[in-house]
Amino acid sequence: MTKVLGGVMGPVVTTFDETTGDLAAVPFRANIRAHLDAGLAGVVVAGSTGEAALLEEHERHRLLEWARAIVPDDRWLIAGVGAESTRLTIRRAREAAERGAEAALVVAPHYYGAQMTPEALAAHFRQVADESPVPIILYNIPKYTHFPLAAGLVRELATHGNVVGIKDSSGDLTQLGGYLDAQTERFTVLTGSGAGLYSALEMGARGGILAVGLFAAPVAVSICRTFASGDTAAAGRAQERLVPLARSVVGELGVAGVKAALDLVGLTGGPVRAPLLPLRGPGRERVAELLRTAGLSRAA
Repeated sequence: MTKVLGGVMGPVVTTFDETTGDLAAVPFRANIRAHLDAGLAGVVVAGSTGEAALLEEHERHRLLEWARAIVPDDRWLIAGVGAESTRLTIRRAREAAERGAEAALVVAPHYYGAQMTPEALAAHFRQVADESPVPIILYNIPKYTHFPLAAGLVRELATHGNVVGIKDSSGDLTQLGGYLDAQTERFTVLTGSGAGLYSALEMGARGGILAVGLFAAPVAVSICRTFASGDTAAAGRAQERLVPLARSVVGELGVAGVKAALDLVGLTGGPVRAPLLPLRGPGRERVAELLRTAGLSRAA
C-alpha cells in the first residue's frame, strides 16, 4: 500500500516526568493513541512542538521506538532530524530509519545564518537527501531559523528523488504559493499554520502538520474532510473555531501553551524542559477560556 502524504498530522509533545525530568513513556504512548483515534493521519516525533532542540540523542531514539510500536502501517511516523551539521542530520536520519521512521523532517541549519546561502542550503539538503534511507520533508520555519527557504531553492530540491515534500510554518500565503509551484504528484506541500489551514487547502496544499491538531483534532480534521468533500461552508466554520486556538495557544504561548491545552482536554502535556517555563496563572486560564469557547475543554 502506498500512503498519500496529506491530511492532518500532529507534531507530538515530548512528555517528561514531573519529578525527574526524564522521558515519561506511559503518557507519551497514550497521547499518540488518542491522536490517531481522533483521526490524525500520522505523527511527527522530535519536532519543534516536541522540544526537539532540548532532547538528547538517546531520547530521540526512545521516543521513536515507543511511537513505532503504536502507529499502524496506514498512518505516518515522521522523525524530526534537523541539526546544525550535515553530518549529524544524516546520522539522525539513518538512526530514525533504523527505528521505523518512514520520513524525516529536516529544518535548515541556522546558527551560522549569514553563511546559509542558497548554495550552502542546496548542498546541505542534497547531501542529506542523497544519504538518508528514508524520504525527507523540508521544513520552513522562519520563526526559529530567522530566514525562509527561498521558493526557487525549494523548486530545485523538489526534483530530487528523495525529497517528497515541505512543511511551511511561515504563515505567509505568498511564501506558500511559491512552494505550491513546486508541488507535483511526488512532491507535497503541507502547511504548519493551523490558522491558515483552510486557505492553504484552497490554494492546493494537501494538508498540514499542526500543533493545534494535537488538542483540537476534531476541528482540524473536520476542516480537511469537509473541504475534500466539497462542503466548503462547513470547512470555513471549522476554521473560524480553530483560528483563535492556533494563533493564541500555539503562536503566542508556544510549547507551554500546547502542553497546558493538552492537560485541559484530558490528554497529557505535563512539564516543559528548562529553560522553557511552564504556563501558570493567567496564561493557563486564558488557554482554558479559549478551549471552552471552542467547545473543547473538559475543565470547566
